[in-house]
Amino acid sequence: MKKAFAWCESNGISYEFHDYKKLGVPREQLVKWCRTLGWQTLVNTRGPTWRKLTPEQKAITAQGQAVELMMEHSSVIRRPVVANEAGQILVGFDPTMFDSFVR
Repeated sequence: MKKAFAWCESNGISYEFHDYKKLGVPREQLVKWCRTLGWQTLVNTRGPTWRKLTPEQKAITAQGQAVELMMEHSSVIRRPVVANEAGQILVGFDPTMFDSFVR
């Protein structure tokens, strides 16, 4: 997140930050993201929250299960999730992708 914030600031890109680790994400938004990106793109399987989950919680095979997991453990959602004015969604930080995405 720090890199994304710094990139936006150094490139004069305004943004609105929603801290979904603290505030959560509405179910409808998660479903929309899953339909657009696929739940596999959104679930961070490399972070500490994932490692602490039980094998049963990690056994996701469907979008509904992934949405429930992300609702219960918002820190398992990859960061950042960025939406531009055109409604496109980008997950993760890559300076090259950000440059083409926000301009």
